[in-house]
Amino acid sequence: MNFRKFIKAGDGHAKKPRKRAQFDLRLRLMLVGGALGLGAVALVGRAVDLQLIDNAFYQQKADARFRREVPIPASRGMITDRNGEPLAISSPVESLWANPQELSKHPDRLPELAQATGLPLEELSRAVSQRADKEFMYIPRHRRISPVAAKRVLDLGVPGVFSQREYRRFYPQGEAVSHVLGFTNIDDNGQEGVELAFDEWLAGVPGAQNVIRDRHGRIVEHVSLVRAAEPGKDLVLSIDRRIQFLAHRELRRALEETGASAGSIVVLEVATGEVLAMANLPTYNNNRVTGENRDAHRNRAVTDLLEPGSTMKPITVAAALEKGVISPASTFNTSPGWIPNGRFRTSDFRNYGVLDTTGIITKSSNVGSAMIVHKLENQYFYDFVRSFGYGQSTGSGFPGEAAGLFPDPSRWSGTSKQGMSYGYGLSVTPMQIAHAYATLGNHGRSIAPTFVKGHAGESRQVVSAAVADEVVRMMQTVTEPGGTGTRAAILGYHVAGKSGTARKASGGGYARRYLAFFAGLVPVENPRFAMAVVIDDPDTSKGGSTYGGGYVSAPVFQRVMDGALRLMDVPPDDIDTWLAAQATADAKRAREQGRTVPAPSTPAAAPVVSAVQSTPVAATHVAGGQR
Repeated sequence: MNFRKFIKAGDGHAKKPRKRAQFDLRLRLMLVGGALGLGAVALVGRAVDLQLIDNAFYQQKADARFRREVPIPASRGMITDRNGEPLAISSPVESLWANPQELSKHPDRLPELAQATGLPLEELSRAVSQRADKEFMYIPRHRRISPVAAKRVLDLGVPGVFSQREYRRFYPQGEAVSHVLGFTNIDDNGQEGVELAFDEWLAGVPGAQNVIRDRHGRIVEHVSLVRAAEPGKDLVLSIDRRIQFLAHRELRRALEETGASAGSIVVLEVATGEVLAMANLPTYNNNRVTGENRDAHRNRAVTDLLEPGSTMKPITVAAALEKGVISPASTFNTSPGWIPNGRFRTSDFRNYGVLDTTGIITKSSNVGSAMIVHKLENQYFYDFVRSFGYGQSTGSGFPGEAAGLFPDPSRWSGTSKQGMSYGYGLSVTPMQIAHAYATLGNHGRSIAPTFVKGHAGESRQVVSAAVADEVVRMMQTVTEPGGTGTRAAILGYHVAGKSGTARKASGGGYARRYLAFFAGLVPVENPRFAMAVVIDDPDTSKGGSTYGGGYVSAPVFQRVMDGALRLMDVPPDDIDTWLAAQATADAKRAREQGRTVPAPSTPAAAPVVSAVQSTPVAATHVAGGQR
């Protein structure tokens, strides 16, 4: 017996020793390998599920977090004048934006950002906190700023602050053309003027691209181009920048000299209806549009309604000539210088006695105009005046253009037609006055005004060419000695025109405040330009005729048209007067230098009209006189 197999226990009894467990390395390796294999299979299966089976689902989830479609801004089309000079251009700028989720995690950087942007810290903190659950916000008042200013902020490295490329509108001519062009808002959409009227044409179509942003909002990859940006189309206006600036300058000069509160000028090309210039005062700078002085944004030439005064008389005469109830040789006894009009009087400045048809226009006789209109039926007179565009839009397409007020004969009182014959009882715009005179200058053919070069407006014959030409010749006497508009005369050119002075309506009556008009055509032989000038509320303290259209508005017409004729190389149609004036000037210089000059070989024409001859303002009817 082997006693070594027994071990004496602590209680003295012998026990048989336990066998040691066998270690199976192979089995353990197989178990571990199997577990790893199953894990690998699970990973592969999961990978297959992610990459193949549910790939679209998980890709969508990833894109939702990191992939974005961002816009590509489109440059707005350029606006130029008729000669290609830029009037409105779009320049690339930067807009600062932030990821509020990221920026709100770094409140300690907000004071630094506020200082760099010039924003109150409280305002910036409030803007960020209000959008803390968003991923995008523009930095207040830092949209469309210069790239240099944007770079100064970005160089601070504030987390969550970025910039993006956009475009900003600039107007090189500033306030001189602001009423025609209008302006765009912060989103580059047209708000007024041509910018609004042609917004769809100018705006273009923004593009888009897919990008991947990191968790900080930074673009790390440009994935694909969704659609390319289409820049806006350029627009060529009928405006001539040189004539526009000239009109703006002379209008400002007139307001300063006369103490007037406002004024408007419209210049049309007679043959095409194209608007060459349209100026208004007060004005504004459309490069810096604010909410202040909104009244200055109004384009008075197409929105303001006013009674046209004596500028109406050539149309009244044309209506009677076309009807055949008078002829150029017809005479009218205007003595004693007034006639009744209901319980009021229609009065002239003085008693002109017997006047022929031309003399009624030359002297601006209210009495003569009243005598003429009484020969016309109400409906005929109404239809004729309407055919010249009064009481309806000119069709220029300018936003906010007023149609005017010209009541139907059924609404006339017993005094209406007589007052209308010399410009009271109806309301028109300065654009309508210029358009009516352009119709006379275009041999009786009306063409809708347009602001686009080469865009022919609607054309129609409204009065016979013979009558229109006859009335234009009658209006020529207004700017010659004895007429009411001699201050509109232009050396070397025959000028046809009509002055007007209308009292302003106020509180159901008429105040001692005036509108001074001059409308005309030049040159008479082949009218190229039609122009209307309106000066609102000139100073009357000097009395006399110093606030009348012949004194206040006619010189503005003279200076603007004199410049326009030379800028457009329009040949003179009164060369004899020019030669006579030149000979007189040469003789004067010779006398000053102690020399003698031979007499001119060409016969001297009529003397040059003095540019300082004053013109009286007409006397009153119920609303006041006019010339």
